[in-house]
Amino acid sequence: MSERRLHLNVNVTGTGRHPGAWRLQDDPALFADIDFFVDIARIAERGTFDAVFIADVAAIPGEPPLEPYQALDNSVLLGGLALATEYIGLVATASTTYNDPFNLSRRIATLDHISKGRAAVNLVTTGSPNAAYNYGWDRHPDHPTRYARAEEFADVLNKLWDSWEDDAIVGDKVADRWVAGDRIHTIDHHGEHFHVRGPSIIPRSPQGRPVIFQAGGSEGGLNLGARVADAIFTTQTTLDSAQEYYSDIQARATGFGRGPDQPLVLPGFFPVVGSTEAAARARKAQLNELFDFTHEVPRFAAMLGLRSDDLQLDKEVPYDKVQFDAGYEGMHAMRRATYRLAVEGRLTVRELIQHSAGFHRQVVGTPEQVADHIEKWFRNRAADGFNLNFDVFPTGLEIFVDHVVPELRRRGLFRTEYTGITLREHLGLPRPDSQYVRAAAQAC
Repeated sequence: MSERRLHLNVNVTGTGRHPGAWRLQDDPALFADIDFFVDIARIAERGTFDAVFIADVAAIPGEPPLEPYQALDNSVLLGGLALATEYIGLVATASTTYNDPFNLSRRIATLDHISKGRAAVNLVTTGSPNAAYNYGWDRHPDHPTRYARAEEFADVLNKLWDSWEDDAIVGDKVADRWVAGDRIHTIDHHGEHFHVRGPSIIPRSPQGRPVIFQAGGSEGGLNLGARVADAIFTTQTTLDSAQEYYSDIQARATGFGRGPDQPLVLPGFFPVVGSTEAAARARKAQLNELFDFTHEVPRFAAMLGLRSDDLQLDKEVPYDKVQFDAGYEGMHAMRRATYRLAVEGRLTVRELIQHSAGFHRQVVGTPEQVADHIEKWFRNRAADGFNLNFDVFPTGLEIFVDHVVPELRRRGLFRTEYTGITLREHLGLPRPDSQYVRAAAQAC
């Protein structure tokens, strides 16, 4: 295997990425069943994936919701998965808009301790205006405010995770000295959005700091990810756009003084795998029959900033009406990626919606064809790996693990076994020193 390693996570959204996935399940309440998630985590661990990546919402997506969503609290759910697995990383999505950094730092550090160093947080700025009413706010903050808060939020997290030095617990029984007080630091943070004295009330965790993922495609999101993230989850639908994004992130990260190949770039990818191409297409066709376009067209239109009346199922998207102005409050990366896919493929609205529920790159084919795509993007610096989405859980994941993973291993792209315990080790990331130790060393 080359020095640069392929990274694979499983991205869990509802009971499958396809909106009709729940209609193929025996139990419509699986999205709130811990055994369902344990099964997914164990299958992914059998495939030596880096991590299980759990989505999140801050408000019910639609009233009433049209399909299962991530309802269980991430940190509690992943604590259960930590005890049911040994190696696989555990990524909790959390809103920087509707969380507090002190509380979130404690929850994620606790998960890192429970899992022996396998925890990560995926920082997002919530896009749903309805979330404000669940948290006692009069209105949803605008896009610039959300990202300014996110920038400061990430800095406070890292300060709190660093506030205990690694050797703060001395355990000197003779001297009756449990901790060294000079190795536990208040952070005394005073910013525009947060005033936090600290220190953390939990000791430094096994990874030093839990891993930070970030997902965001606006200018603010790109800069945040390039500055603070260890890995970025992005939406890319064409090779050219993925390469452009990859180069842009690396250049921004260099501008922030970071080293080469930081952060890792992990686009979403939606494989539908069959023993033959015909079998894969038959699986996809079965799922496509479950599309309810009366629900999907309005959702698709809103994502593009259009009205439902602007779209006709069997005609192309009216490209001239799609706007990318700075005032757009929605998901910038998803809008751009979908637009580029539509332009490149000259796809109709129906084809676009059916192509990829969730609007990630999709390949429908054999294990070899799916591996070809992964290898092409990896070797051509369009991705360091992928956050994998599957049509229906757990069957889509199980097919991938049993048939695509062996092909990736045969090509020397992916590990055959775990060689470390922590998520940082899986991702090839160093364990960081506390910033307070570095500051003391510099002062000397």
